[in-house]
Amino acid sequence: MPKQHGPTNLAQKALNTNSKITIMVNFTILSEYSLQPPTEIGRFKISNGPLYDLVRVQDLARSVDRVKALTKKCRNDVDKFFAGDYEEVAELIRGVKAHDFIDSEWCENGTGGIAACDAYMVRRLEELPGIGRILTVVYFVKFAISKAGTLVLVVSCHTS
Repeated sequence: MPKQHGPTNLAQKALNTNSKITIMVNFTILSEYSLQPPTEIGRFKISNGPLYDLVRVQDLARSVDRVKALTKKCRNDVDKFFAGDYEEVAELIRGVKAHDFIDSEWCENGTGGIAACDAYMVRRLEELPGIGRILTVVYFVKFAISKAGTLVLVVSCHTS
């Protein structure tokens, strides 16, 4: 067998020539908004947001059964900040104001799905457990409307 010199596959050749490799990814779009989805893994902002009518989102959030955490991190944060109570998350969404809007972006769910989401920063007065003091707590909440138009898909829900 002749001795091989140098790289033997395309990836090694690309690395040795300092070429950039772009990996195309096919995602399943889970959100109602579906224009220009990303083809690469990462965070991609969407201009001209908000993408969803806030009143419509809040109407959906009137039923806790229509609020669903889309990522494992979001489920963990709901457990951590709201003791797993999705009615509290729905209440938070119902309290969002139009001026709380931050931006819109494509978000991955960790299992091949993506959703175009609107992000908001919400300030709420809350009583600290055990202390009885009332403080302003700042939450970040990011959500989309599902492709079927029946759910609020919550991607992120945490404090600052």
